[in-house]
Amino acid sequence: MPRRRRFCKFCADKIEYIDFKDVRMLNQYVPERAKISPRRLSGVCAPHQRKLKRALKRARHLALLPYVSD
Repeated sequence: MPRRRRFCKFCADKIEYIDFKDVRMLNQYVPERAKISPRRLSGVCAPHQRKLKRALKRARHLALLPYVSD
C-alpha cells in the first residue's frame, strides 16, 4: 500500500513567518526529548524547516522552550 505524501503545513496555510513566541505551535515539532524533529518526520519543506529551526532556537534562548528534557 503506497504511503500518503506528506505536505508542508506552512505552505498549505501560506505562512511566511514562523513566530518564535507561538510556543503551542512550536511544541508540535519538538518531541519529548526536546530535539528538533527532522524534515522527514515533521513533513516540512526545506525553506520552512530552516525558519522553524531558527524560531525554535530563538524560543529556547528566551527560555520559552527547554534545551533538554528532565
